[in-house]
Amino acid sequence: MDAAFTAEQHEIRRTLRELLVTHCGPGEVRAAADTAPGYDEALWHRLAGELGLPGIALPEAYGGVGCGTAELALACEEAGRALLPSPLLATSVLAAPLIARLGTEAQRAALLPRIAEGTLTAALAVPGGSLATALGLTGDNTGGQWAGGGRAGGIQARPDGGGGGGEGSWRLYGEAAQVLDGHSAGLLLVAAHTGGFPRSRTLLFLVSAASAGGLVRTRQTSMDCTRAPARVELRDTSAELLGADDTTDVAGALAEAGRTVAAVLAAEAVGAAESALDRTVAYAGEREQFGRPIGSFQAVKHRLADLYVQVQAARSAAYYAAWDPAAGGLALAQALEALRVTTSQAIQLHGGIGFTWEHEAHLYFKRAASDELLFGPVHRLRDHAARQAGLFAPDTAGRGVAV
Repeated sequence: MDAAFTAEQHEIRRTLRELLVTHCGPGEVRAAADTAPGYDEALWHRLAGELGLPGIALPEAYGGVGCGTAELALACEEAGRALLPSPLLATSVLAAPLIARLGTEAQRAALLPRIAEGTLTAALAVPGGSLATALGLTGDNTGGQWAGGGRAGGIQARPDGGGGGGEGSWRLYGEAAQVLDGHSAGLLLVAAHTGGFPRSRTLLFLVSAASAGGLVRTRQTSMDCTRAPARVELRDTSAELLGADDTTDVAGALAEAGRTVAAVLAAEAVGAAESALDRTVAYAGEREQFGRPIGSFQAVKHRLADLYVQVQAARSAAYYAAWDPAAGGLALAQALEALRVTTSQAIQLHGGIGFTWEHEAHLYFKRAASDELLFGPVHRLRDHAARQAGLFAPDTAGRGVAV
């Protein structure tokens, strides 16, 4: 494997960084997060028009750039550095790959070009706030319990009028919380349970926010203001089945997408951790105590050096996962841990000012806490990755033991 970046990949990183440095400072981040959609729509359309960011990993046949996971990871690393509030994660990382893999040709042709050009945003809605489980990051998703079971719980789906369910006419009812960008997305990709006990299964459905009746969306307050979650309520809402029929292996598709999601999120977390560290190093060189910069004290030097090593190790893991998404779970665990440790140390080294609303240090710390709540925790990511690798086997009591 050649781990060196190509000239095109370096250009993607350089161009995006220059644009975000100019238009996505801490003040712009807060202002964008306070808007109704939760992001700067003008900046999003500029990123789409000038860089093709929403479609960077989509095939050229559907209006995308035609790049792969590595380029998407690099783009998200730069977005993480700036804490960019945008639909990039919800639309291009979570929803679009599932549409590209499972959708019919008609669905792909109708939706992916609009996503690539930035005129359509999408959100993946899974019930129970169990996004990490649905993606197979912290547990096995094949049982489908996270989508509700039997005749109650989660989100339920039934064929509209008792027939033609496979032709796309369905009704959904239930609700999902913590749906990233669910309040503003033009398209919802909803995981719902159907079939009752005899043919219990989980399927994915397309819900158009503009035309669906019985759809109620409420933006939720979140710890991280740069990620806008929502509660989505479906009250006998019309939906279209994603794919040609109801035999699609949704759990397998979600687990495969989850590996890529983990790799991309790891890169984003590394970008945020590096930015927090850079700001802390700069501050340590400016803040004086006892007549000298605090960065000149050996104890502070050692702390910053330890953080640098941890961030660089997480970056190596994230880049490896971008080339081999099978390592995504472990890379995400390492990156989230590096982000949590780095941002907490950043607040400590900034002193009292780091705790204030006016300072950006707390924004990075809240991103770290929010990411681990949404996609972790770290110990569960590692435990599931270890079990998948066969490092643990159940003993006679059903507990996991090392092998």
